[in-house]
Amino acid sequence: MKCPIDSVRAAEAFGRTRLSYSFFMRDFLHSEIATMEGMSNLPDDPELAIAAGRGLCQNLLEPLQDTFGRLHIRSSYRSPEVNAFGCKNRLSCASNENNFARHIWDRRDPRGIGAVACIVVPWFVDRRAEGVTWEALAWWIHDNLPYSELQFFPKLTAFNIGWHEAPKRTIYSFIPPRGFLTKPGFANHTGDHGQLYRGFPPARSANKGSMHDHACL
Repeated sequence: MKCPIDSVRAAEAFGRTRLSYSFFMRDFLHSEIATMEGMSNLPDDPELAIAAGRGLCQNLLEPLQDTFGRLHIRSSYRSPEVNAFGCKNRLSCASNENNFARHIWDRRDPRGIGAVACIVVPWFVDRRAEGVTWEALAWWIHDNLPYSELQFFPKLTAFNIGWHEAPKRTIYSFIPPRGFLTKPGFANHTGDHGQLYRGFPPARSANKGSMHDHACL
């Protein structure tokens, strides 16, 4: 199913596309750059964006939300135009090539398709205030979910979480001291890290039965 997004009605229909039990495409389209600069933040290839978004939502965001409660989507899909502007003007955007199959959902990278969202977990914001470290959540995700990449940030302990059909399984932090927490080849990459996130709830299944696609209605 490929529907050109060439009108307000087409954009509305695209936004109604259901990506998982709880999430719809419109949840991921807001961009401050697009709003302030008068740009479109819609994909050139809606089918590819939908496929990547479903991988992200069904495999990562739904089980996170089932386990920890409501998620806040901070930033997610960026059109190539929006991302290029953000990179050129140093607005916390990597180059387009580095964001293919990440924030730019409708472009493949050399490994295939993927998608990234920057999210905040309100449950965890409260735990951070009590002294729980960002590493605890990172290791919980590492042990329980099929993520491709995580990058943690200082404000609200927001983090990028990425799904990819060929996952890298890397965790990086911009919270000092910056650097990799783990990646393939690190001694800590395998095994059970449960002692590092004691008191966290067990992962809950996100399988909630069938859903109906509302794209292009």
